[in-house]
Amino acid sequence: MYPSSLQALIEAFRTLPGVGEKTAERYALMIAEQPHEETERFAQALLNVKDNLHRCSVCGNLTDGEQCGICKDTDRNHRQIFVVQSPKDVLAMEKTSEYNGVYHVLNGLISSSKGVMPEDLNLQGLLERAKDADEVILATSATMDGETTAMYLDRLLKKECPGILVTRIAHGLPAGGMLDYADEITLSHALSDRKTM
Repeated sequence: MYPSSLQALIEAFRTLPGVGEKTAERYALMIAEQPHEETERFAQALLNVKDNLHRCSVCGNLTDGEQCGICKDTDRNHRQIFVVQSPKDVLAMEKTSEYNGVYHVLNGLISSSKGVMPEDLNLQGLLERAKDADEVILATSATMDGETTAMYLDRLLKKECPGILVTRIAHGLPAGGMLDYADEITLSHALSDRKTM
């Protein structure tokens, strides 16, 4: 049995996604054995995130300023808005270096089973921004909640911003994916989003 302070740290690490008992133990023991200054630096980084990180006033992405770096970047196409569920989706898209527009983070998906309704999402800002946009790209997940949210946004945007182009990212089989391992929604998207050779 570990001392109570070490056990408490193990339990704290176990609350993190993907961290099991053994990994939590390794993390806690590493913290216990490292120099005090390293632990203070680690603890301060955690506190800084909680104290300084908040939602961008324009798009809803995470930032430690009033606006995120993407919204402040005048070299980006501010007339093209890529709508995502969470800040981690922005990071994933930015890693591709394929997109030069701006983003809008919904901070969730419509889900009646979880009690998440349209008014719980970051939609008002999107409607305001869409009035000056040429295209809104819907990039919600290919789940039931993601599809519901995309359909709702499509109808809402076309009603509130007539003439705007609303598109949806293609969802299909991943590179190296095999048909017999794919679910019905993935196969349906792969078929409907097919291209000529």
